Amino acid sequence: MFVAVLPPKEVREQLEAFLEPRPGLAWTNPSQWHLTLTFCPDVDDWRLDEFTERLAAVARKHDPFRLRLSGAGAFPSVERAKVLWAGIEQAEHRPLHALAAGTRSAANAAGCAPDGARFRPHLTLARLGGRDDATAWLRILDTFGSSEWRVGEIALIDSFLGEGPRGRARHEVVARLPLGPEDDRWWDPPTD
Repeated sequence: MFVAVLPPKEVREQLEAFLEPRPGLAWTNPSQWHLTLTFCPDVDDWRLDEFTERLAAVARKHDPFRLRLSGAGAFPSVERAKVLWAGIEQAEHRPLHALAAGTRSAANAAGCAPDGARFRPHLTLARLGGRDDATAWLRILDTFGSSEWRVGEIALIDSFLGEGPRGRARHEVVARLPLGPEDDRWWDPPTD
C-alpha cells in the first residue's frame, strides 16, 4: 500500500500528450501516475481502519497547496538509469515534504512499517534496464512543465503486483482523505 497525491485529469492529459510521440520506452500507464508520499510494503487488513483514521487526522492538519510537474531525473543515476521521472515544483516551505513526513508518522503509529527510503518527490514515467544512459531522455523530459494544480486530498492506495496489463501492478484507491480542517471544506470541488 502507499499514500499518494494523484495529479488531476488535466495534468495527466498534458503529460500524456507530451510523451505520446516519444516511442522507445515502456511508459508508465497514465491512469497509475501518482506522487508517493509513503510506501508500506505490507499492511495487515486489521490495521487498515486505524491507518486510515490516522491518515485522515494528518490530512486535516495540512492546508491545500499548489504543485506543478517540472523537470526530470533518473534513479539511481543518469548513467545507469532504472527509472525516469518527472520532478515537482512546489512552494518554498515544501508542503509535499511536510505531508510525506506526516503520512510516514501515521503509518508508523498504526504499525504499518513504511519503507526506509528518503522522500524524493517525483512521478515515475518509465522503467529501464539499469544499464541505460538517460542523458538524451532527460534533455527531452526536462522541457516539460504542467499547469499548476491545487492539491486538496491524499489517497490511500492498494497495489496488486503483477495483476495489471502485461503483468504490471494494478492500483486501487482505498480512501480519499481531504486536506484541511473539516469546516474549511465546503468550497472544495470534487477531484477525479
